Amino acid sequence: MYKDIIECAVDEKYRKIFSDKISGSYDFVNKSIIGYSLCGREIECYHFGARTNVVIYCGGFHGSEWITTLLLMNFIKDICVSLCNNTLISGIKASNFLDNYGVYIIPCVNPDGVEIAINGSCTAKEYAPLVDSITYDTVHWQSNARGVDLNHNFNAGWEHLKHLEIESGINFPSYTRYGGSNYESEPEVQALVKFCKSIDFRHAIAFHSQGEEIYWNYGENQYEKCFYIAKALSANSGYALSFPEGLAVGGGFKDWVIDKLNKPAFTIEIGKGKNPLPVSDIHSIYRRLLDMLVLGVVI
Repeated sequence: MYKDIIECAVDEKYRKIFSDKISGSYDFVNKSIIGYSLCGREIECYHFGARTNVVIYCGGFHGSEWITTLLLMNFIKDICVSLCNNTLISGIKASNFLDNYGVYIIPCVNPDGVEIAINGSCTAKEYAPLVDSITYDTVHWQSNARGVDLNHNFNAGWEHLKHLEIESGINFPSYTRYGGSNYESEPEVQALVKFCKSIDFRHAIAFHSQGEEIYWNYGENQYEKCFYIAKALSANSGYALSFPEGLAVGGGFKDWVIDKLNKPAFTIEIGKGKNPLPVSDIHSIYRRLLDMLVLGVVI
């Protein structure tokens, strides 16, 4: 099963090939565009299964963490194969759980950032001079093309986080951790916020790539339910339950879902090492997390 695992740098060209192949090969795939990046790149969403009892999976928030996009693309591929061939995924047929549950998968929230991290500042189009003025080390670029860290741009404790950024000397566009001039200032965040408000989902999971940890709480909303689900995800994956600190608290997608939508949400940090993680790591990461990806849909 794993010999066919996708292993590549998931830049715009490859994501287009993947999207066309999935759409062209499987007529049951429901693909939509939930919005566009600052540079006009599509933010794609794939839906499988029921329209009720749904969860949301999102990856590619940070450019250099594009391996999270690869993780979700592999999951999309395996769902398609299981549904088409009536074969097993994580020991069960996808149709068995997708009859009653649904999942929306957004593999790449920050397509501009991913493009910059993989192919350099020239892919930022009109924002290329800004990117060059910030750094020539675009391999480690996390922000969008305007130098805003999307996971610092959601409306959840944004003002406090902005204060911490300023205290840390982060008051201008940066390759990481700059939350913008205001919350929800970025089109990528606006698109995800609008999408989440448009559907009734049970919980959401954001995938990042550093530490083999699960962040599961923000404030007091949904505390017990978040903890229950997080414990199950932790037991299944072997990832530790953790609490973010400092500049990692507030402003994030997970925080916004819990705080403003009053629904459980989680950040799962896949893999260990220095971003960007080696593309070859996707083999071991995907093997380890496949059961958890299925569990997250049905729990």
